[in-house]
Amino acid sequence: MTEPLRLSKRMSELGLCSRREADEWISKGWVRVDGKVVSELGSKVLPNQRITIERQASAQQSKRVTILINKPMGYVSGQAEDGYTPAVALIKPESRWKEDKAQESFHPTQLRNLVPAGRLDIDSVGLLILTQDGRIAKQLIGQDTEVEKEYLVRVRYTKPGKLPDAQLQRLNHGLWMDGKPLLPAKVRWQNEDQLSFTLREGKKRQIRRMCEAVDLKVLSLKRVRIGRITLGNLPVGEWRYLRPEERF
Repeated sequence: MTEPLRLSKRMSELGLCSRREADEWISKGWVRVDGKVVSELGSKVLPNQRITIERQASAQQSKRVTILINKPMGYVSGQAEDGYTPAVALIKPESRWKEDKAQESFHPTQLRNLVPAGRLDIDSVGLLILTQDGRIAKQLIGQDTEVEKEYLVRVRYTKPGKLPDAQLQRLNHGLWMDGKPLLPAKVRWQNEDQLSFTLREGKKRQIRRMCEAVDLKVLSLKRVRIGRITLGNLPVGEWRYLRPEERF
């Protein structure tokens, strides 16, 4: 027998929206199950029931923005902490990239509920995604994400000689973190002191901890790609909108 699920959870599973958005839409009467409006929070549905959303919900969702920033060192990804400035502070009209081709016009309301879809620690630089769209956040940082993140990492081997090939293989597959095996990664040399890391997960300070495990010291770390979206020529400290035709 198939168990019923919370409506908001099922909507999130189907990629319609985030759970928070689902609860908001349900309370506004914008959600139908098998053609009937369901407006009670906590309502449950069976997996085979048909869920549709009203046009108002689609219109509201289409106004949500996603922003790409080339984060400089010294900024935190999310909430301000220990006196450090959050990356969202960089989003203002004067720091918008001059070559941004999006038709979107900046408005301060776009800063509301704008959350990072994946961390980039204070000592790291490069591509950071901030979004109001729960679907994108789930796609990038949900438990089942298949979206790759690529980093360029400058390193120094702390032992005599060069990093042995066996240790490079461990970076690709074989390391454990927080009591669990890491998913296979793609790690290869770009040049004599820089590695390219491609990951499908994002544990806290993962790359730095991976490098530490094989006696590498990280000198710099830059994220250059998330899925199909690359940092490209976006200048440090500037931002642009994700365009409607772009997909991660």
